Amino acid sequence: MTNFVVKTLANAAALAVAIWLLAGITLDDGSPLGRRTITLILVALVFGLVNLIVKPVVKLLSLPLFILTLGLFTLVVNALMLMLTSWLAEQLDLSFHVDDFWTALVGALIISVVSWAVNLALPDND
Repeated sequence: MTNFVVKTLANAAALAVAIWLLAGITLDDGSPLGRRTITLILVALVFGLVNLIVKPVVKLLSLPLFILTLGLFTLVVNALMLMLTSWLAEQLDLSFHVDDFWTALVGALIISVVSWAVNLALPDND
């Protein structure tokens, strides 16, 4: 359970940094800070579920591209997972939006680096 909370907080922190750095990734519905924080945590949960359920299937189906590009295709898969999260957030009436693929690609890179750094700093007790 602790590992789940740590991963969700790491995802939320990484998403917050991407939202802060990129104009094309938004989390804004004009609500107070507390509501935006809850929305960010819900989006982090959706992002975690997408990465848990969909990403392994996509990676398996695109294995030849991973081999051909020496793993660089991972950035494209991460960008697609971020865009899928944006679409799911829209369906769930959460105010998270990614404008286009290139913004998602840069956002995925930022999220990967920040998530890695936060996971390094936070304890992993499970």
